[in-house]
Amino acid sequence: MSEEFKDFTAAPTLSFGEPLTPSPSPEVPAVSNDLQTGSAMDDSMLSSEEKQLVDQFVEKIDIHNAKGILEYGAGTQKKMADFSERTLENVRGKDMGEIGDLLASVVTEVKGFDAEEEEKGFLGLFKKTSNKLTALKAKYDKAEVSISKICQALESHQITLLKDVAVLDKMYDMNLAYYKELTMYILAGKKKLEQVRTVEVTALNAKAQASGLAEDAQAARDLDELCNRFEKKLHDLDLTRTIAMQTAPQIRMIQNNDTQMAEKIQSTIVNTIPLWKNQMVITLGIQHSTQAAEAQRQVTDATNELLKKNAAALKTATIETAKANERGIVDIETLKQTNQSLISTLDEVMKIQQEGRQKRVAAEAELRSMENDLKNKLLTLNA
Repeated sequence: MSEEFKDFTAAPTLSFGEPLTPSPSPEVPAVSNDLQTGSAMDDSMLSSEEKQLVDQFVEKIDIHNAKGILEYGAGTQKKMADFSERTLENVRGKDMGEIGDLLASVVTEVKGFDAEEEEKGFLGLFKKTSNKLTALKAKYDKAEVSISKICQALESHQITLLKDVAVLDKMYDMNLAYYKELTMYILAGKKKLEQVRTVEVTALNAKAQASGLAEDAQAARDLDELCNRFEKKLHDLDLTRTIAMQTAPQIRMIQNNDTQMAEKIQSTIVNTIPLWKNQMVITLGIQHSTQAAEAQRQVTDATNELLKKNAAALKTATIETAKANERGIVDIETLKQTNQSLISTLDEVMKIQQEGRQKRVAAEAELRSMENDLKNKLLTLNA
């Protein structure tokens, strides 16, 4: 996937189509860059050179060029669409479930090694303990082979995840560049729109009122309609800019998920597996010691041990039966844990609902603000 981004440059670029031959229009004097065009757009992410590029680009915009206005910022929008598709494919191509299955397989293999399994019945006491030791070694060998294969697969996934983390950094830079490009297009377009409406549209309206000619009035209306079309184009670019803004945290979330999964794999390979192997070696060592002790045990000792075990078993069974009779249907600790889990769940639900309510209030306020801005603009146009 990194090959797709090898030609990417983080420097924003602005371009305007080849201008058509415009009809004669009044000379446009320079307009201050400090003109306020509705709600101010945050340009803090732009460098001084990029802000200067915006000011220079304003002079290249020709509102009379219908083709140029139609294609205004379209290149960046196309790049954003392609970029979003690649991002989606990157997420869709991941199979985190397979990694989870591999980690679960490690747990299964470890649990399958049961050092406490014993022969049942009286005759089991007289069998050589070497049978148990042989069985343990067989289980260990089988589990070790399986876990080695699982570790190889996990290492392969880890390498892929770490590569994806690096690629996501590049994707984040690409998204930031597109965001800056769109911001520059919008800022330049708003300044140009303000220039034309302040100077050219005003001049044509004045000319039409002075001459009373229909063609002069039509020229003023035509230019005003071009301004409206250009304003709609800027609004479309603003929507695409918002998508780019929302994409940035989404990329970071995906990147964080990949990093956490890679760390989990690393912990399993470096910590969990060696610890399991150490414990298995200790278990086998204990069984060797047990084998040596069992070889010296006499039949009489085994009989005495059997009697002791039966007495102990009887005592244990009696005590456990008494405990079971005295034990409640549900342990108090279970009830306490269940109650705590329920309280935690309710807290989470209340938190989610509160956050949702706050977001809706913020969204409603934003909608009202947008509605008021639009009403004010319409009032201004009709003034």
